[in-house]
Amino acid sequence: MNKRDVPTSPLLRTVVAGAVGNVMEWYDFGLFGFFAPTLARLFFPKEDALAALAGTFGVFATGFLMRPLGGLLFGRLGDRVGRKRALELSVLLMAASTTLLGLLPTHAVIGPFAAVLLTIVRLLQGLSVGGEYVGSMSFLVEHAPANRRAFVGSWSSFTVVLGSLLGSGAAALATGLLSESQLASWGWRIPFLAGAIFGAVGLWLRMGVAESPVFLEIQKNGGLAQNPIADAFRHDRRALFVTLGLTGLSSVGFYIPFVWLATWLSRINHPTLPESQVLTANTIALFALLVLTPLSGLVSDKVGRRPMFLASAIGYAILSYPIMRHLSTGTLQAAALGSLAFAGINGIYSGCMAATMVELFPTRTRYTGIAIGYNLGQAVLGGTAALIATTLIELTGDNLAPAWYLSACASVAAAAALFIPARHGRPLDRPPTSGDSPSP
Repeated sequence: MNKRDVPTSPLLRTVVAGAVGNVMEWYDFGLFGFFAPTLARLFFPKEDALAALAGTFGVFATGFLMRPLGGLLFGRLGDRVGRKRALELSVLLMAASTTLLGLLPTHAVIGPFAAVLLTIVRLLQGLSVGGEYVGSMSFLVEHAPANRRAFVGSWSSFTVVLGSLLGSGAAALATGLLSESQLASWGWRIPFLAGAIFGAVGLWLRMGVAESPVFLEIQKNGGLAQNPIADAFRHDRRALFVTLGLTGLSSVGFYIPFVWLATWLSRINHPTLPESQVLTANTIALFALLVLTPLSGLVSDKVGRRPMFLASAIGYAILSYPIMRHLSTGTLQAAALGSLAFAGINGIYSGCMAATMVELFPTRTRYTGIAIGYNLGQAVLGGTAALIATTLIELTGDNLAPAWYLSACASVAAAAALFIPARHGRPLDRPPTSGDSPSP
């Protein structure tokens, strides 16, 4: 297919449209984690505070359990009908479920059914997220020039961090401006309801951009997979395993430091920090990660994907325990510096994650393949990260025990990173080379 035969949109608008849905999705997911102590008091019995908190994180985990199913659903749609249509539907579903969460009755109103309704809404959100992030990865990287794939794809990760940053900022603002009774009565609902705005904007933007050019090319040439799920398992097993291994970094390496840690600092660690100070420190760290993400994408377009993932994974494996030990001193300065250290380590790989995942799979099964490997890893590791971290402390009595879990997951990701092929700077469907530098 000739390039002039492929409908195009300005790259800037394409990037914004492809990534904007992530803002809403991760704003909402971030809010749930940051408001976990409040939601625990509102949706679960109050007799045992730590058990209620564990129950809330259990509901958080259920949303991740739906992600593989959402990935299969939206992955098939994206590989058969198009990336654009799949992304339009995923952002619409997330907008509806986010609005519902902000309207839910609490335990004081309907008793145990409150937790049931909360779980159902989380399942719908998980279904949507299963297709959103992996779809935006494919959409953005497939639109990018070969020598800028990591940088263009980094904006999918950028908007994940931006959504989490906005969630952290909204939670910090609500916690700082409202009394505890106001927050519990109605204040927690406002940030969730405001998230619906992102959904409306995202849908409008996506309806006005062109489909991925490489998808249109294989569609015109009759190269679409008839059964992308079966094809991915038959032909892309190595890519699936590498993707699954790397999610030890992108799931546990994100949710423990940037979501669960806020609860640890304010509720579990001794001495505790006020929630407003904890969320302020977390917001600073997320802002730093936001800046680092596109910068690391630029670096990866020069040096490749494997060195970036290896450096980040080794950093987590070695430094997680010392950083958490520093955080345990319970001061605002320690919270800020420790969170910034995690942001620095995470920022090494965050800019090239989208390009790495996209380059692992061929175009005909890309959406589905990434969705299976990434979402399965997120469900098993990301969705349970907060629950496992809290449970480890309950079982061992050691407030620093989650650091060892984070180090172990990072070690697995480091091993997986050794198998990342060198495709940067080459056409997406060209076979990889054994080296880590593109040929001239």
